[in-house]
Amino acid sequence: MLCLDDFYKDGDDPTSPRRNGQVDWESPQSWNAEAALEAIARLAREGQAEVPVYSIDADRQVSTRTFDLAGSPLFVAEGIFAAEIVRECRRRGLLAGAYALRRPRSTTFFRRLARDLSEQRKAPRVLVRRGLALLRTEPAVLHRQTNLGAEAARGREVLHRVAGLLAGHPYQVDQSRNSGS
Repeated sequence: MLCLDDFYKDGDDPTSPRRNGQVDWESPQSWNAEAALEAIARLAREGQAEVPVYSIDADRQVSTRTFDLAGSPLFVAEGIFAAEIVRECRRRGLLAGAYALRRPRSTTFFRRLARDLSEQRKAPRVLVRRGLALLRTEPAVLHRQTNLGAEAARGREVLHRVAGLLAGHPYQVDQSRNSGS
């Protein structure tokens, strides 16, 4: 599993978008899409790539690690901005499938809050306030992701589709969907 959220820009990057004096981490412009695309392309070509390790506490990349497919014919790349690169991955022949998780908003809220609290990412009051704001915007986020070419699906559906891709190996990369849903 390649965590695309590790491709966030550093918090002091002058190209990062700002809102109310703070980096707008919910904006795709706070993310390095080109670096994510290059890592995916390298994985497809060479089977491994150096990828960043991002620290939310430090608001920056703190190291890199080698992501190695170890001969696997597929890998999963996940992250809030993954849909931003669906069309380009499809154009380059790098995409077997693209999915945006559709689940109850309350589930997402509580999972995010539990994760953020356990990792002590920010003060609890900030995490709750941020979580509620994200809860309200989640339908718009899903709509944007499907417009960018990802298919909305429940977690179990995604697992079945990925299993089907693996069962059909050697797989055919999905190039038939050139526009968003």
